[in-house]
Amino acid sequence: MSAILIFLALITGIAGWWLARQRLMSKPWLEAGTVNAFPQTEAPLTHPAKIGLGVFLAVVGTLFALFISAYFMRMVYDDWQAPPMPRLLWLNTGMLVLASVSLQCAVVAAHKDQLDNLKLALLAGALTSVAFLGGQLLAWRDLAAEGYFAAENPAVSFFYLITAMHGLHVIGGLVVLGRTNVRVWLGEKSSKLVLSTELCAMYWHVLLIVWLVLFAVLMGWAAGFIDVCRRLLS
Repeated sequence: MSAILIFLALITGIAGWWLARQRLMSKPWLEAGTVNAFPQTEAPLTHPAKIGLGVFLAVVGTLFALFISAYFMRMVYDDWQAPPMPRLLWLNTGMLVLASVSLQCAVVAAHKDQLDNLKLALLAGALTSVAFLGGQLLAWRDLAAEGYFAAENPAVSFFYLITAMHGLHVIGGLVVLGRTNVRVWLGEKSSKLVLSTELCAMYWHVLLIVWLVLFAVLMGWAAGFIDVCRRLLS
């Protein structure tokens, strides 16, 4: 439990540091003199949409941190029987990594006004994300085929719950990514798609980090890390 609190404090600290850099509490109208005399009081360069997305992603990170906390607290009971993780999860993880890399390439292409590369990168990001979701459904099917059902095993219930919540966030991101794909394939200029592409990439990078943490938890690797933290804190 102490390790989970440290993790939550770390997320809160990072979110607070990032928001502080946006100078949300600055009051430039109270300063006297020319603008050049107060270079730190100008409007933040970060677009409001990025700030809003950053706050939302901080909430998402906290939500999954709470899921992980509940996971570790529940696994100490005698009825906890961790199922074998489908090997397909490795391939799914690779798909999400490719999606994140593709969207970062899309950001680069948008800034360089490379429309063809932007089209391909955005399409690749969308297709690999859909492949990730399809792979997750196949992983569910494999578990069910081996007789692991949510109603009979709390560990399996957590697996379905955690992967479903992450999948729902991917689906939500695909709505925006799909609209961005439509805009670029309809011939909209790359300069008008920079912000949307950056937001998609930012969202997918965080989803990838969240999934890597969840993957480590589901595979049982994080349990050893928690034990080390408990020993250090005891």
